[in-house]
Amino acid sequence: MRIRLDRTLCDGFGYCAKHAPEYFSLDDWGYASLTGDGAVAEADEHDVLRALLDCPVHAIIEITEDGDPV
Repeated sequence: MRIRLDRTLCDGFGYCAKHAPEYFSLDDWGYASLTGDGAVAEADEHDVLRALLDCPVHAIIEITEDGDPV
């Protein structure tokens, strides 16, 4: 699984960092940043998928191997 974060959509709800803190960090204002290159280990896919599905503004996007959104 591979993801990207559209920071222009982020409204700072923080669900991503709650569900997958090893992949998302929050700045001083609560806005998310992606930690790493977006590659998700198979063991962490459930947590990252939960973060993706819980994001109210859909700022987390799963991408295919060729870079297209799923």
